[in-house]
Amino acid sequence: MGALDSLSDYLSDLLRDAKKKRKRKPMQTVDIKVKMDCDGCERRVRNSVSNMKGAKSVEVSRKESRVTVSGYVEPNKVLKKVRSTGKRAEFWPYVPYNLVAYPYVAKAYDKKAPSGYVRDVVEALPSPNAADEKFTTLFSDENPHACSIM
Repeated sequence: MGALDSLSDYLSDLLRDAKKKRKRKPMQTVDIKVKMDCDGCERRVRNSVSNMKGAKSVEVSRKESRVTVSGYVEPNKVLKKVRSTGKRAEFWPYVPYNLVAYPYVAKAYDKKAPSGYVRDVVEALPSPNAADEKFTTLFSDENPHACSIM
């Protein structure tokens, strides 16, 4: 029996090590833009996403055309699952209005965006060489090399 015990110990150690190496998906929140017109569309999208493995919570906002899925899911799989319902879907392209320096840039302002949101584009972010940013730090009390007149 000594050989069988050592063999079973070896196999159990091997299986335990294999389980440790399996990588777990990180907890994520995935936002998706989906156009939903009625309660049936909303229910179909909610049911398809909530049945996914790893989805912990699903929030559907028909007014914003937004689906938020939280859990141990992959963003591309969630998008594919929503598209399988027959709806056109894309990742949430908007950021809150107050986080953007120039919200009325041609590509950032979107009439179809929910209120309080603008598109997330590079042109809306401030340039690192922007003159107005340099002037605000030039006359700062925290700057030891500020204007000597002050």
